[in-house]
Amino acid sequence: MYLSTIGRKELPTDSAVTGRRGRWTMVGGNVLTLGTVSLITDVSAEMVSAVLPLYLVLGLQLSPAAYGVLDGLNTGATALLRLVGGYVADRTSRRKAVAAAGYGLSALAKLGLVAVGSSASSIGLVLTADRAGKGLRTAPRDALITLSAPSDALGRAFGVHRAMDSIGAFAGPLVALAVLTASGQSFDAVFVTSFCIAALGVLVLVLFVRDHREAGPTKGTVSPRALGRLLRTGPVRRLVAAACLLGLATIGDGFVYLLLQRRESLSIGWFPLLAVGTSLSYLLLAAPLGALADRIGRLPVMLGGYGMLALVYLLLHGPLDGPMLLILVVGLNGIFYAATEGVLMALAAPVLPERLRTTGIAVIQSGQALAYLGSSVLFGLAWQVWGAAAASRGAALCVVVGAVATAFLLAPGASRTAAPTAGPAVHTTREPDPKRNPDERTGTCE
Repeated sequence: MYLSTIGRKELPTDSAVTGRRGRWTMVGGNVLTLGTVSLITDVSAEMVSAVLPLYLVLGLQLSPAAYGVLDGLNTGATALLRLVGGYVADRTSRRKAVAAAGYGLSALAKLGLVAVGSSASSIGLVLTADRAGKGLRTAPRDALITLSAPSDALGRAFGVHRAMDSIGAFAGPLVALAVLTASGQSFDAVFVTSFCIAALGVLVLVLFVRDHREAGPTKGTVSPRALGRLLRTGPVRRLVAAACLLGLATIGDGFVYLLLQRRESLSIGWFPLLAVGTSLSYLLLAAPLGALADRIGRLPVMLGGYGMLALVYLLLHGPLDGPMLLILVVGLNGIFYAATEGVLMALAAPVLPERLRTTGIAVIQSGQALAYLGSSVLFGLAWQVWGAAAASRGAALCVVVGAVATAFLLAPGASRTAAPTAGPAVHTTREPDPKRNPDERTGTCE
């Protein structure tokens, strides 16, 4: 049913006419199909990641600092490929092809896990290849979402996509547990099954997602110099700075789950279910919070999400314990993701010209990924040197500082204007004026 709507070129924008039901159908079939691809891929990815922290720390006896380096590299080391993927997608106008290459690389990495055995360094290389695939695909995919929905429905579009993505994140650990049970605790069986599911996601992308192909960019429209001009604009600089600050204040879920496991003495069988709880919370709230962001403003919703994250870090060594602690931590962690992941990209879309949108998104995501590398390493060191309680409380303080700084950077008065248009406007009724001053800005970052 949804796939039959992909070819529509026009989407309704009059909410008075479309009503409540129409506001949700505005996200379009292409967004729903991209969400299906992410759902399938996340089943594959979460099958591996749900058990990996416990395997590395308890199975291979990695120290918290060593785990922090490995966890950070898995995300931060792919920053360059994010930029490459974004630039190539804009340069060639083949966003779908670049995204497919990234999804394919991540799928092949699952088979690599079967080949490397228990070598920590080899596992690190394979995981880096998997994250490199994620880095390659993320910006083109998010750019396709921004080009497949009207600007006043971007929060809903990203919310629906992230909700579908979180269905996969919810199902992945459960599938992994089922495979482990059926195979007699064989991790190789999990990795092979994960590869097969990832390959299915690539197939759906290739067959059903509609690319947004434009005529080749005019000379100089997509170039390092054009990117430099884009980065000199105030709204884009502020977004990149905010993304870096927020990335630096965020530690990986693996750390959160390991700290919960140690405090509550959870068995290995229960450990993957922590990710399931976070994904369930994310699944239930991603679309509603995306719609709320469109209604009341994207920045307040995103900052509220980081407030939830600060509470998560404080609860890890707070007065609560037992089931209540577990429920609150995984629930608030899911709210954090629902309120921030898609909303940051929805904030970015109005200030990025269409011709450089994928590259601009990649720059923002790369800054956040590099900052995340730093946060993982620093948190691992802090845990090892000062203890888990001090490290968690320090992380909560960093989140608060980062959120306050972001509020100043992206306040409506500071970021109301958008970057110059480098190509035809999307979902507008007025054609761009060729005599327009290139320094004149339009749009809003709210």
